[in-house]
Amino acid sequence: MPGPLTLIVLAAGIGRRYGGPKQIEPIGPSGEILLDYSVYDALDAGFQKVVFVIRREIEAAFRRKVGRTIERHCDTRYAYQDMTCIPEGFTVPHNRQKPWGTAHAVLICRDMIDVPFGVINADDFYGRGAFQQLADFLNNVEDEKAIVGCAIGYPVENTLTDHGSVARGVCKVDSDGSLVRIDERRNVQRFEKTVKASDDGEHWIEVPRGTPVSMNMWGFSPSLFVELEARFRQFLGQDSRTLETAEYWLPEVVNDLVQEGRAHITVIPTCEQWLGVTHPEDRSTVQQGIRDLIARGIYPEDLWA
Repeated sequence: MPGPLTLIVLAAGIGRRYGGPKQIEPIGPSGEILLDYSVYDALDAGFQKVVFVIRREIEAAFRRKVGRTIERHCDTRYAYQDMTCIPEGFTVPHNRQKPWGTAHAVLICRDMIDVPFGVINADDFYGRGAFQQLADFLNNVEDEKAIVGCAIGYPVENTLTDHGSVARGVCKVDSDGSLVRIDERRNVQRFEKTVKASDDGEHWIEVPRGTPVSMNMWGFSPSLFVELEARFRQFLGQDSRTLETAEYWLPEVVNDLVQEGRAHITVIPTCEQWLGVTHPEDRSTVQQGIRDLIARGIYPEDLWA
């Protein structure tokens, strides 16, 4: 492979449901933030370069956390997601207040990456085994001109919180493990022995246990960037009123590419347990989960000591 195994970490989210920038919220016993554990696991799996996508508003606080730890252990880069990062000929709607979405966040990294790469959220804990699976896939990507990729698929029951509902990308997979379709389901939550989802909060459908869902942990060949750029132009061509709130989502782009036969995405099942801070009440649960992993010897008490 022509360059270091690279990981994009999406850390520009606003965290409206959480009530603040949860990507820099201390979680570990020595002040570690959640992405510290992800990067630690990624480096253990063989990743050597990390690109953080952040907003200028949180840059100082973010770099204070990362500079004293992660920057000392790997090649660390920063990409800044801003509403003004759009192609010539387009304008930002006057009332637009939030970033353009996860597909745009990946797109702005295109000048920093020319090798197969991984993508994760900064505010999700994925588990060590998942990073090894992602690295193994990327190390075996041969045809970089074709759009090939993977989604690490978690059993839906391993991705829920006890403190409210979540949104999940429910994957339909064929007999070969290839992604057929990904459907974004809202209000996914546990009901006694079942898991259900509802788009309107009134009509519920069951999501069977074991159903693979995407937690935005992806691997791609760099040819994806060409499609991301072309489709972002199409996205920006919408009615300006729609663009005031519309977001350019990575799962939607992947789904469209699969439906069009333009990409082949393998869903790699993992048995790892997800942890995350969707709601403020999740913080104590995640802290306890990390403490349990430390007690089992998975992580040291002071992660970067």
